[in-house]
Amino acid sequence: MKIPKRLQPLVDDGMVDEVITQLMSGKEAQVFVVRCGEHVRCAKVFKEAKQRSFKQAVQYQEGRKVRNSRRARAMSKKTRYGQKEQEQAWLSAEVDALYQLSAAGVRVPQPHGFVDGVLLMDLIQDAEGDVAPRLDEVALTPEQARAYYAQVIADVVRMLCAGLIHGDLSPFNVLVDDQGPVIIDLPQAVNAASNNSAQSMLQRDVDNMRRYFGQYAPELLKVDYGKEIWHLYEEGELHPEARLTGTFEPDITDADVSDLMAVIEATKEEEEERLARERADREED
Repeated sequence: MKIPKRLQPLVDDGMVDEVITQLMSGKEAQVFVVRCGEHVRCAKVFKEAKQRSFKQAVQYQEGRKVRNSRRARAMSKKTRYGQKEQEQAWLSAEVDALYQLSAAGVRVPQPHGFVDGVLLMDLIQDAEGDVAPRLDEVALTPEQARAYYAQVIADVVRMLCAGLIHGDLSPFNVLVDDQGPVIIDLPQAVNAASNNSAQSMLQRDVDNMRRYFGQYAPELLKVDYGKEIWHLYEEGELHPEARLTGTFEPDITDADVSDLMAVIEATKEEEEERLARERADREED
């Protein structure tokens, strides 16, 4: 096929030898199947900011760290340079997440480079060597649904142990190869420790997958891993081998009102004493 303009620099530099076909085109990016030497991979070409919506970007970008202080200051402003740097940080988020999660044992495509808004990574294939289908395109048996759900939840836990939350996990962002689910599309991955929406995003990710797999194994609709996973994370007890129950009992122990009131009264007394000292000092002057 004709080489797309955005892929031409990678062909010129020898990173891509052939563009085989276009795999998909979405709101955020276009994906092409390419040949790199003897390997068949995919190239994800992110669309420019003016071609896609950033309405949700602020929520996703909250808490993302930028090592370069100059870049961080620029991104906080609305200058042309600041917007360019913010765009670059957004585009770099997926490749950073892929490297981090791959090292943590999460089933994601292995990245192979990121150049000028183009991400090269493994092409996920099925047992026959064809492009792996999305989860929403696969009919499952109850046994498969239970097994795949367990795999996805295990990867959600590994992601959180690595400090990240997918933020947009759904059957459309999961591929199925011969070994099960592979999580894709991570440009919106959020920092769990510093994003105020992290808990709600984790719960949404888990609920999306529970509802989908629950179509095939209805008993899965009764479990709730999201709250349990987050509770363990907050308590510092979450690890990749954590045994989950699928239930969560919140702590409903009544607060000790008498202790609380004592603290309030002590604080009031200290403030009154401070004000009294200030009045006395003014009168002496």
